Amino acid sequence: MSVVRIGVLGAGLIGKKHIAVLLANEGNYELVGVADPDLDAAKRAAPEAQHFSSVQALLAEARPDGVVISTPNQTHLEIGLTCIKAGLPILVEKPVADSLEDAHRLIDAAEAADVPILVGHHRRHNPIMQAAARAVHEGSLGRIVSASSLWMTHKPKGYHDPAWRRRPGGGPILINAIHEVDSLRMLLGNIAEVQAFSSNAVRGFEVEDTTAAVFRFSSGALGTLTLSDTASAPWTWEWTSGENPDFPKTNADSLFIAGTLGSLAVPSLCLRTHLKGAESWLTPLLEDKLPYQAQDPYIPQMTNFADVIRGDAEPVVSGREGLKTLAATLAIAEAANTGRAVKL
Repeated sequence: MSVVRIGVLGAGLIGKKHIAVLLANEGNYELVGVADPDLDAAKRAAPEAQHFSSVQALLAEARPDGVVISTPNQTHLEIGLTCIKAGLPILVEKPVADSLEDAHRLIDAAEAADVPILVGHHRRHNPIMQAAARAVHEGSLGRIVSASSLWMTHKPKGYHDPAWRRRPGGGPILINAIHEVDSLRMLLGNIAEVQAFSSNAVRGFEVEDTTAAVFRFSSGALGTLTLSDTASAPWTWEWTSGENPDFPKTNADSLFIAGTLGSLAVPSLCLRTHLKGAESWLTPLLEDKLPYQAQDPYIPQMTNFADVIRGDAEPVVSGREGLKTLAATLAIAEAANTGRAVKL
């Protein structure tokens, strides 16, 4: 198996995560360079790598087989088009772009050039979510009727000091909801319609601090998502999954799926079912835990990217899949702002 040469664009928090994965798994892929306008940041993120202050310099001198784009959202289109023009597959961090127009332009260009895009919705590579998806898709819960997702936490003092975080676009809808929306889509499929309400009653900023959204899925199932970054609560993926050691770990769940034969809590993977043929509120539910093997999801995500570059696999999250998640997330903000349901 050939070693795939990968460059990383952007040396911020998520860029450092990708760099760490690349450095820890030499033999399958190789970090050939890091580019960031702040050259010192690139050097701090990967002291032993080649460092570049521009995308163009990295592409010309390091000559990667593929590129990870972990730069600010508004730069994804320009940088992505540059990589596509060079014929390089890209792993672009979510969201695929900061607007639907830019996302369409990027994906259309990639498809026209036959260059693959993998969107960095890393939870799709998490063994917990994969176990949940298998249970749903194999019919363990019967026909899915509803799902409820919670993302409720209290962001720390000072978080809203930058002015952009107090304005539309800087709240939990566009920063945090996209992860929850993609998880719901992974389990229940495409979203057909969105309704939502938002409130800024606690902080009084122009941006929302709490949002409640309702989804109608193409399957006919319904779903809800409650978001708040001013709630002292443990119901977030970050707290419940233990995926990121920077956050406290709790034994609570934050995602609940219900079907005609059973229900599943995530990330505990507690499956509750009646005896077959005895589905009734008068009969007890039996409990079981779905098995899984814990793994940092960024590792299989990078493996998938390397396999995509070699031509041995399709992206787990394609550009089109990333576009659908972005559209559903932006629909939450539109529905909350207009008071009208948004059809997708």
